[in-house]
Amino acid sequence: MLKKLLSAAAVCALVALGQSAHAQQYKSGVGLRLDLGEGSTLVGPAFKHFFNNHSAGEFSLLFGGNTTMLGAEYQYHGAIPNAGGLQWYAGAGGSLGFFKVGPFKQTNFWLRPLVGLDYKLGATPLAVGFDWRPMIRLTNTEGGGTFTAARFGLAARYTF
Repeated sequence: MLKKLLSAAAVCALVALGQSAHAQQYKSGVGLRLDLGEGSTLVGPAFKHFFNNHSAGEFSLLFGGNTTMLGAEYQYHGAIPNAGGLQWYAGAGGSLGFFKVGPFKQTNFWLRPLVGLDYKLGATPLAVGFDWRPMIRLTNTEGGGTFTAARFGLAARYTF
């Protein structure tokens, strides 16, 4: 499964290298991110900022299922020809998860590769996003469950 993920990332990187169109539709956005799929559903505030036409960073603080997750990720954006406002992106980041049930506490670090779509709604200051964001746990791996493929994200942002 990891080989397939790495192959998909390599294809996205090759497409990104060939991309020359202007991709940035807004400079920054703040809103809500929903992280769902296998396991707990998490929701919370998120901030996205473009550093240049193609490179963006997203920072989030998510809550749910006795977990608090702090995340940061890099995203490379590319325009989709003849699809005004719609962009693809690929990237990776890390998440620090704090889990607590009663006296049991655990802190985990997750690697989060991602691919998705970002859509800026015309002249309105709104953008939405959808992505696939599997989780690879790098800590506390005894007992298995280090790779979770079925994780997806939804985001709604006010842009400026």
